[in-house]
Amino acid sequence: MFTLITTLATLLLIILISSWLTRRIKNTSAREYFMASGKLSFGFIAGSMMLTNVSVDQLIGLNGDAYLHNLSAIAWEATAIIAIIALALFFLPRYMQSGFTTLTGFIESRYDRTARKIVSILLLMTYTLVLCPSSLYLGALTLEKIFNVQQLLGISYQSSLVAMICLTGAIGTAYAVFGGLRAIAVSDTINGVFLLAIIFLVPVLGFIALGHGHFQEGVHELLRQNPQKLNMIGNAHDSVPFSTLFTGMIFANLFYWCTNQAIMQKSLAARSLEEAQKGILLTGAFKLILPLLMMLPGIIAWHYFRGHPLVSSDLAYPALIAALLPWWLKGFFVAIILGAVMSHFNAILNASATLLTYDFYLHRRPGATDRQQIRFGKQMTLLVAIISIACAPLLIHAPDGIYTLLRRFTGFFNMPVIAIVLFAFLVSRPPAIAAKVVLVFHALLYGIFILGLNVDARWGISFIHLMGILFACEMLLLFALNHYLPSGNKGRLPDSGSELVGWRYAVPVSIALIAALVSLYLTFSPLGLVSGHLQQGWYIAMVLVWSLALIAHLRYARRSKSRPLAGNGLRA
Repeated sequence: MFTLITTLATLLLIILISSWLTRRIKNTSAREYFMASGKLSFGFIAGSMMLTNVSVDQLIGLNGDAYLHNLSAIAWEATAIIAIIALALFFLPRYMQSGFTTLTGFIESRYDRTARKIVSILLLMTYTLVLCPSSLYLGALTLEKIFNVQQLLGISYQSSLVAMICLTGAIGTAYAVFGGLRAIAVSDTINGVFLLAIIFLVPVLGFIALGHGHFQEGVHELLRQNPQKLNMIGNAHDSVPFSTLFTGMIFANLFYWCTNQAIMQKSLAARSLEEAQKGILLTGAFKLILPLLMMLPGIIAWHYFRGHPLVSSDLAYPALIAALLPWWLKGFFVAIILGAVMSHFNAILNASATLLTYDFYLHRRPGATDRQQIRFGKQMTLLVAIISIACAPLLIHAPDGIYTLLRRFTGFFNMPVIAIVLFAFLVSRPPAIAAKVVLVFHALLYGIFILGLNVDARWGISFIHLMGILFACEMLLLFALNHYLPSGNKGRLPDSGSELVGWRYAVPVSIALIAALVSLYLTFSPLGLVSGHLQQGWYIAMVLVWSLALIAHLRYARRSKSRPLAGNGLRA
């Protein structure tokens, strides 16, 4: 009963704070409802981007992977820093200069309306059938493990999961329908502060438990006993081999951070390019720290439950929480998990409603009033939510390692989307048919290799490598089609006419983030902690990395003094 009371009290506190901060905001215009009137500051951008990204499927899935293998799956999160920097320095200034509200608007400006609709449908299918259901399901899995709803209500295990899915889905839907993007961004930031506290707390409690009441002993236990579990350099048998970082991984992250509406929408709603770049790069700093803290519980769970292995790797995080969290903190934790589920869920619902409104409704009714657009957006939010809630229980039958399973599914469309976006920047008049051919070409080939031939199991080729190979083939195909087909009708990108000024420290901060990323990999490699102690090669490598970073910074500083600002706020 105490857990339930503290859960409700924490949720009520978050709702009250969010309501107070947004008390003067009225969703009377479509731009306010979908884009927060373009007035988000960098703190809310970073908080909302992180909560949209840090979902329960990551907490559960990444820890499950760490429990089964090692820290190699951190590549999905940590190496995203490269894509985040690309968004801040390259993609976003161009999107904002042209005044785009959605990625699909950019697609239409370079290809045609049909290509726009195809990409929009692919994104909507992913949001509705994959991302939303997985978030709801894994949130329900965590709540069931902590509350033991099955025993509490005297119902079956599946029924208890369905009940939790419906509860979290209903609350998240209500907030997305009545709140709008600004309310979502504010609540995401508040939830993010609490979630940070939980992400820091769980490893601390885990180390104390491993050390039988002593934090330092727990750390030593983790470093002494099977330190190979700390390895970020994945081999061919791990879920993320290290070589994939240089093939499909980088382009998968470029898709997620630079072309994914649910992520981009926050930065496009910034009050200025400077605020957007600050928020994006602050998100990059979080991506250095949080993934490691998020995955450590999986390693701790492997040590903690070593004598009694778990029946499913996806239970590593919930089981550790149930075992370690004090009774008086469980309600707070449950509220934060619920908040994370709902933040991820309602952010995707809002992005889905934005795509449906701008890409389909306004095409059929270009003269629709703000009130009509908002009403349609709310109706579509409700429809997407109902479909997602209905699909979520189907994941009960999914195999272990649901995080990797979800990444395999997104491979059906992420490579062709980022390929046609990059190609649109490289070619002045890309033929519209080229985008459509590549989208179909990739889906067919990827499906044959993954579902038909099962290349992972048969040939030992990671699906991430396959994505990289197909990306290269698709870029070649795009250039071939561009050479042999007539040029498209679309010329230069539109110009919004606004003067954009970027953040003066964007490039130096980006250089520091890349150096820190390389340092992280060196530390959790055979040169570092995986060998049981830091070797001489680690010290040499660290000096080299940061020396190169300093040289790059000095060269940029020297060049920036002699080059004027361009119209997009970047150096010419």
